[in-house]
Amino acid sequence: MQLRAGHRLLTVLRQILECAGPREGCALVLGERLGDVWRLDWVWPCCNVWPVPDERCRHFAIDPREQLLAQKWGRQRGMELLGSAHSHPTSGAVPSASDRHLTVSPALMVILGAGRQDQEPDPAPPLVGWWIPESPARPQRLPWTMES
Repeated sequence: MQLRAGHRLLTVLRQILECAGPREGCALVLGERLGDVWRLDWVWPCCNVWPVPDERCRHFAIDPREQLLAQKWGRQRGMELLGSAHSHPTSGAVPSASDRHLTVSPALMVILGAGRQDQEPDPAPPLVGWWIPESPARPQRLPWTMES
């Protein structure tokens, strides 16, 4: 599987996720499956509704009603809800144990990492796509193809 997205969409996604800091930002991604290529066409910003506000810097939750609204909106426009995106404000762009445990798999997950912790802040922290298979299989990092 491969992810395809335009530069503008990834810029918008990055901004949505970064602006939630120091909390984890979250969003849904909509688009189209074209065989092994999943084209991301739209970002649906979401509020982090994790039930314990003080833990929102390490966890996120998307309101299920928001997911249903995004899914309905996308279907009306020929898109499907492909997966979710969220940020890791203090760690890398790798699915945490909590991410894997709380995700209904199989699922697409895009994570914006904090960048390198050992140097100056990274001007463009990594935005990484992951396929989360059913347990106990390990998450698979997905390659990106950029569109103009």
